[in-house]
Amino acid sequence: MSNELIGQFLDEDALKAMETIKTSADIKKIISASEKIAAIFGNSSDFKNAAKDKSNGESKLVNSFKNNLQLLVQKTWVEKNDVELKEQALYQLTQFCQSFSQKIYAGTYKQFLEILNNVVFLMFGTQSRTPEFEEYALRIDPEFGIFWWYIKNLPTETDWSDEKCRAVILLGMFFLANY
Repeated sequence: MSNELIGQFLDEDALKAMETIKTSADIKKIISASEKIAAIFGNSSDFKNAAKDKSNGESKLVNSFKNNLQLLVQKTWVEKNDVELKEQALYQLTQFCQSFSQKIYAGTYKQFLEILNNVVFLMFGTQSRTPEFEEYALRIDPEFGIFWWYIKNLPTETDWSDEKCRAVILLGMFFLANY
């Protein structure tokens, strides 16, 4: 997606925050940048609580994320040939949430992205795997489009620290917990 297009929906601070999330190793800078993006997704106090509280705040966010995503997947009508993918996504979601709750952050990063790609495929079909989908998502639902822009700006492979992976995943969870 072009910076010009996303710039119609986000200010310069949000674009810089995304760049900080991707490039910085300083967890304080990453959390601060994540809070700026979280504010776009809604009341960022829930994100702040989860980012600061690895027990109760994180647990609440993981549960809300899991419940909302399960409901979204269960309510999505799919073609017969996608029923297996739907069941797989629900199973992977449960496995992911268990691992994340056990503080396996870097080890769940790739799985998190895979689950999101599968769920978006279930919702939008093959269109979700085209280059035009990011712009389409942004235009039909700007909030979801910004979320998808965030996800697509993350690398698929990374050697990030546990704490950075945690922050990045929590931000994605935050959007979906409230979607």
